[in-house]
Amino acid sequence: MENDKNNEMDKNDHRVIGKELGLFVFSDTVGKGLPLYTEKGTTIRRELERFVVDLEIKRGYKHVTTPDIAKIDLYKKSGHYPYYKDTMYSPIVVDDEEFMLRPMTCPHHFELYLSKPHSYRELPMRIAEIAKLYRYEASGNLSGLVRVRSFCLADSHIICADDEQAKEEVKNVLDLIEEVAGTFGLKKGEDFWYRLSLGDRADDKKYYKDDDAWEKSEGILREVLQGQGVKFNEAKDEAAFYGPKIDIQMKDVRGIENTAFTVQYDFVMPKRFNLVYTAKDGSEQQAVVVHRSSIGAIERVMAFIIEHYKGSFPLWLSPTQVKVIPVRENHNEYAQKINQMLIEAGIRSEIDLADENLGTKVRDAKTNKIPYWIVLGDKEVEAGKVTLESRDAGQLGQMGAEELLAKLKEEIANKK
Repeated sequence: MENDKNNEMDKNDHRVIGKELGLFVFSDTVGKGLPLYTEKGTTIRRELERFVVDLEIKRGYKHVTTPDIAKIDLYKKSGHYPYYKDTMYSPIVVDDEEFMLRPMTCPHHFELYLSKPHSYRELPMRIAEIAKLYRYEASGNLSGLVRVRSFCLADSHIICADDEQAKEEVKNVLDLIEEVAGTFGLKKGEDFWYRLSLGDRADDKKYYKDDDAWEKSEGILREVLQGQGVKFNEAKDEAAFYGPKIDIQMKDVRGIENTAFTVQYDFVMPKRFNLVYTAKDGSEQQAVVVHRSSIGAIERVMAFIIEHYKGSFPLWLSPTQVKVIPVRENHNEYAQKINQMLIEAGIRSEIDLADENLGTKVRDAKTNKIPYWIVLGDKEVEAGKVTLESRDAGQLGQMGAEELLAKLKEEIANKK
């Protein structure tokens, strides 16, 4: 029984499935912890990024772009450097100035905020970015796409007027995260759960020293979780150096727990960057900051969903959505016409013109976990229709081009 369980875990490991489906590879020549994505893997990444950006824009986020490097002074100003220097790469010296590959985006976003004065009417201001980040992970900690040395984070920093506004934003973020998780078919309490990550008042080397601020901010996040009626556990010594977090935890196929998404309350950066705004009465007030990641690191969420779906992705995420299969060579011309129609309609379609029999071509489509394949023989050519078969539902029968496109587009739009 134990061997069967281990075999099942091995089979559903994202590293195994990723190799079988040709999604990503690693190269010792490139470096450990630096994944290389094939066209198929890049398609999944692109769909994930489009999904989260569109979702965030609908919820009032302003997407920006900031550089992958910055002067070391920026991370000293933010306070990150003493806490993160062991996970940051060595400085790059240019014109007698030291630059660092960024391990986070918050200081960059704060500098954008500081580029002009702001009024209370603009708050909350939700600054977001799909950001490339770089963190040194010891070789022994690297694990497929879950722990890498270069990754993209769906990051955001929400500038709030006060604690009450921050509470509402934390609630909104939790709602956003649950929408994201629900889209992937992940169930709260079963596939993911909440953890309130607390600091350690006695550890001044790891956490910013301000006992009152820690007490207040931990209380705020605890109050939000209790108000939402969700079950959560509390974990000491798991916070960020600048404040407590609500972490959304998941386990991989081997039962190893990792953080998938996070919401953080920051009581340090607003002071260090002097993040202020003009209040209704004309006075200058200090803002409150909420850090959050709606979909987490693209790499890590890819690992989770590869294992969750066991490689059988829903239509909207599948690298190849439809495989067009002509039965014989004399059906190729009609097959090419159907394939081109699908491509022009925005469907990721491929045609199988291999000199193989129908059974071999269908098995290949199934092996590659393609959601739909179209079989085209004499009957289809004569009727000007297609026969559609599904990975999940089997034979779906003959239909015309318009019916086919309507079915596919509806399923993609609904992200089923």
